[in-house]
Amino acid sequence: MIDYAKLMTQAAMLRKELGEDSSSPIDIFALAQNIEKLTIVYYPLGDNLSGMCINGQEGNNLIAINSAMTLGRQRFSLGHEFYHLFYDDNMISVCAKKINTGKDIERSADMFASYFLMPDAALVEIAKKLASKHSDQLLTLEDVIRIEQYFGVSHQAAVYRLMHTPYLTDSIGNEYLTIAVRHRAESLGYSSDLYKPLPKNKQYMTYGHYINQAEQLISKGLISYGKYDELLMDAFRSDMVYGDGEEEGDVID
Repeated sequence: MIDYAKLMTQAAMLRKELGEDSSSPIDIFALAQNIEKLTIVYYPLGDNLSGMCINGQEGNNLIAINSAMTLGRQRFSLGHEFYHLFYDDNMISVCAKKINTGKDIERSADMFASYFLMPDAALVEIAKKLASKHSDQLLTLEDVIRIEQYFGVSHQAAVYRLMHTPYLTDSIGNEYLTIAVRHRAESLGYSSDLYKPLPKNKQYMTYGHYINQAEQLISKGLISYGKYDELLMDAFRSDMVYGDGEEEGDVID
């Protein structure tokens, strides 16, 4: 059985541990890069997997995110993998594409991600305010889009979570799940980035502990520059070997 109150508490505690407040939208990608001994790999994982977490030896952990999925889904998947990283004893955990399916541990990770990215008090306050503008006290599709844009989550993640509030019924929520909302978001003045994956040439990337370890090895003279470049290329970091070709130098702003 899923303990929603416990998941809500765990999400709030982890936000605090990582230096975030209890209600604001967060940059989960930046948070991940600051977790000690964590390597984050962005890679197209196919149509059925959204992410994976591997708890390695001596705290050397890895999270892989399906970079071919939309930005909103990548953010949610990273939150899902945070649950496995901090609260699941399994060595390897895999996140399916569809939210709120599978074993209790995977559904718990989904709810944790939802609470982590959309803290309950903040979400309910916004949902109540928007729903109060309508005679039936329910959220419209445009309201849902505003909420998912505010918290930076996928349409699917926002709808499933809002169906746990009094402001979106299951029947209406299931209808909203069938609607492609990218154009609606654009018509409301929002960027459509949340609903798109990165360009294919930017879907392969590694950050975090692996890169730092390569830097430590070369700075201490423990490996050759050739080996250093090889390590970076294995991590899809040709930009660090050859440059990204976009700028001639650093811009001071």
